Amino acid sequence: MTAHRVSTRILVGAAALALPLSLAALAPSASADDMKGPFGPACSSVPKDGAGSFDGMAKDPVATAASHNPDLSTLVTAVKKAGLVDTLNDAKNITVFAPTNEAFAKIPKADLDKVLNDKAQLTKILTYHVVGEKVTQDKLADGSFKTLEGSKLTTAGSGEKFKVNDSANIVCGDVPTSNATVHIIDTVLMPKS
Repeated sequence: MTAHRVSTRILVGAAALALPLSLAALAPSASADDMKGPFGPACSSVPKDGAGSFDGMAKDPVATAASHNPDLSTLVTAVKKAGLVDTLNDAKNITVFAPTNEAFAKIPKADLDKVLNDKAQLTKILTYHVVGEKVTQDKLADGSFKTLEGSKLTTAGSGEKFKVNDSANIVCGDVPTSNATVHIIDTVLMPKS
C-alpha cells in the first residue's frame, strides 16, 4: 500500500470518527452511539439473517429490500400498482419513509381500495414518502425535506423518538439499503391536496 493511500485512509478514518463526535456536541440529546445503524422499538422484530435482515436489505435496492420485509407487504403492493419499483430501485441516495401494514390498516378499507385503484393519487401519496436526499438520524431532530411529490414533510424529536409531520412515529429508523435510507413509520403520510 502506498504512503498516499495510507494517509488518505487515516484522514478519512479520522474524519469518520470526528463527525459523530461533533454531531453529538451539537445535539446533546443524541450521543455518537445513537447514530450507529438502525434504531427504534420495531427494529427488534427484524430477522437476524437472510434477505429480510438488516445485512440482507443493505445488499438490495430499496423496493426489492422492502419486498423481503413482511411488515411492508402493503407498501410493496402499492409501489407495484403505481409502477414505481424501477423508479425507487434506480434512484441514488434517497430516503423512504415506509409505512407498515398496520399504518395502511388505519385507513378505512373502502378508502384504501379506492386509492390503490387510482394510479395518479397512489403515485402522489407514495412519492410524498420519498425524499431525494439521504436523511439519517442526525438530521431528524428538526428537519424539513422536499419530497419527490413536490411538497415538504417535517421531522422532529430526539434520541430514538422521532415523528414525521407530527403524526407518524418512526418505529425503526436508519435502515440501510443499497441505494436508500429507510425509516419505517406507523402512519401513512398524506400530502396536502
